[in-house]
Amino acid sequence: MARHEADREDLMNEATALTRRVECTVANESEPVFAGYRRTGFLSIYFGPDPAYHFDDQGRLRRAFAGGLLYRTQGTTLAQLERQRTEDETVLQRHDLTPEELQAFLATLTNRLTGFAAALQRNDFEVVAQVPAEGNLIDDLLVSLSQIVQDAVALSPPINPRR
Repeated sequence: MARHEADREDLMNEATALTRRVECTVANESEPVFAGYRRTGFLSIYFGPDPAYHFDDQGRLRRAFAGGLLYRTQGTTLAQLERQRTEDETVLQRHDLTPEELQAFLATLTNRLTGFAAALQRNDFEVVAQVPAEGNLIDDLLVSLSQIVQDAVALSPPINPRR
């Protein structure tokens, strides 16, 4: 694990695992929004450097980075992971979200995604860059966003089931 996180400045060039990706400015967002799909269909969305949300191919939340903290699905809740650094090591302190904390986290996520989808539907955005250049990734994003927030944001199965 890296000792220092780098600001997510150049995702368009650096996030090559996201084989289809787009960066756009959106009217209701202060930072550019970056979104992309892996070959597996997994979707990642970055609202500037923070927050970032990562979904599986069925639109279920796997991981997140929000408020400077890492989150990882446990299947029924999210584990909040905070890096504690010393001179010699980095340790992740874990806190499993309570039902109330989970509900608040998912409500914030849903509001953010719903606002993003609404701006895309209103055509209230501008594409800064897209890879590959051909095709319309925005239409795919709208389908994915609709799937994610349709009923309620779901959590994917645990990433590390033994923990």
